[in-house]
Amino acid sequence: MSRVASTQADAKQMQTWLNHKFDTESVARFKAGPGIQKLQLKFDIDKLRQCYRDMQGQLEDLGSGFHVMALTRRPGVEHPTPEDNCGRFWTRVDDSYAEVPRDIMVDESAYSEFNPLFADTYLAEVYEQLIARFPIGRMRVLGKDPYNCNSWHRDPEPRLHIPIISNPGSLFVVNHHCTHLPADGSVYFTDTRGYHTALNGGEESRVHIVAALPYAGQQVSD
Repeated sequence: MSRVASTQADAKQMQTWLNHKFDTESVARFKAGPGIQKLQLKFDIDKLRQCYRDMQGQLEDLGSGFHVMALTRRPGVEHPTPEDNCGRFWTRVDDSYAEVPRDIMVDESAYSEFNPLFADTYLAEVYEQLIARFPIGRMRVLGKDPYNCNSWHRDPEPRLHIPIISNPGSLFVVNHHCTHLPADGSVYFTDTRGYHTALNGGEESRVHIVAALPYAGQQVSD
């Protein structure tokens, strides 16, 4: 294509784009897409929030704007080790786009005991509802400070997300699909075996229950 033709094509395309109605409303709702879906299961958001308010003193500050509260554990392990709060993931660190592994593999199925600290709370009911439907590994309450973002990475297994506290600037991205997960008691499937990130671009903290799904034969390894 000649320079003149290219200039004309770009100018015409720009006008086409400008003539489309811009959207400022759909971002306030969940939009399903590849790697992110909403389940039929739903919990009482008021009970979830009250339980979080009652128990948030149990959150551990991991630094860099991240906070965690372990809801499941390996049987008999009363205090999480650093390895319990991390695990294998893969990332791409520079413009070579070469993939590199980080941290060690974790046996998610080993986290089979619900933390007795939360035995008499609504979180126990949430756990019972989940394990009646799915294999559940590490199940944690994860907090993210305002203006904070996860690394761009992929995990060995998919995850469930149950937002407890959210805001319009809290977004989840799997590969090329980006959406908002409203905190209304809904449960979301996120196929985090694909590249993904979670970001909180809002002015308030974002708090989710996140549970690993260690389905036999579905976990990715090196």
